[in-house]
Amino acid sequence: MNEIEEASRAGGLSRPAALAIVVAALGVSAVVGRRNAPDPSHPQIRRWYKRLSKPSYTPPDAAFGAVWPVLETGLGVGAYRLLRQPAGDARNTAVALWLVNIALIGGWTQLFFKEKALGPSAITSAAMIATGTAYGVTAAKVDKVAAASAVPFVGWLGFATLLAEQIWVRNDASAASA
Repeated sequence: MNEIEEASRAGGLSRPAALAIVVAALGVSAVVGRRNAPDPSHPQIRRWYKRLSKPSYTPPDAAFGAVWPVLETGLGVGAYRLLRQPAGDARNTAVALWLVNIALIGGWTQLFFKEKALGPSAITSAAMIATGTAYGVTAAKVDKVAAASAVPFVGWLGFATLLAEQIWVRNDASAASA
């Protein structure tokens, strides 16, 4: 019996199926995020973002571009490992929470950069701390490595939420919508 048959028999997805799900979910999130990025290909978004009043501890723009792919790749590895495990309540809940987090990442960029909704984006960032923590706790019941992938994600979200909240506070409604 080959590994695919063993995984299917045990209730986990095959390697190709698990990989396809992870790549598809991360791909959609990346497309949404890229569509809203404050980079030279989106000059209007870039100008708006540059004009915002930000705290002194705001990392350089390049840091965001470096951090998020690493965090999402870690989460993707965790999801892949979970999808290869037999289906069950904990596994299915952890996978669902992973999908929620991946959707919220893309949704946050839409709220913050495209819609310039600073308050809702700060609240969404805080919600991701809760869903990221829930993912880690639930994943730990199935796969410790998958659970560990949530630690840097939740840590970064703590910082990102503080940053988003400060940007919201520092920029009144007229500046945010300009």
